[in-house]
Amino acid sequence: QFDKVEIVQIVHPDRSYEVLEEMVAHVEKLIQSLGLHYRILRLCGGDMGFASALTYDFEVYSAAQERWLEVSSVSNFESYQTNRMKLRFKDAGGKTQLAHSLNGSSLALPRILACLLENYQDENGIKLPQPLQGYFGGEMI
Repeated sequence: QFDKVEIVQIVHPDRSYEVLEEMVAHVEKLIQSLGLHYRILRLCGGDMGFASALTYDFEVYSAAQERWLEVSSVSNFESYQTNRMKLRFKDAGGKTQLAHSLNGSSLALPRILACLLENYQDENGIKLPQPLQGYFGGEMI
């Protein structure tokens, strides 16, 4: 269990894979802005949850643990969740359709923090990546 920021979108079925790629790009931009070494894995069917149609995992390298740590996962559930919620819409022709749902953990905060400490700590403190400097009043803590 860990603290994380969740991202969710409910979309027209015709757009769900386009929106999935947008969500993946959003998470990737966040990780890139922190200057961490990362990789993106497109999971095979055996590694995904049974409800997911497609899942991408993001992993950041932990030098201290000498392994990759999952920090985000973004999935397209197509109509699996919306069917159970009975979440429908009428298209332009008046036909009722199920919406598609996409979910993701944007960043697993404790793992990101650990990797930031590993990568940016020196004898003077911790040099913060630029996007975090405004929240801490400078570039070093």
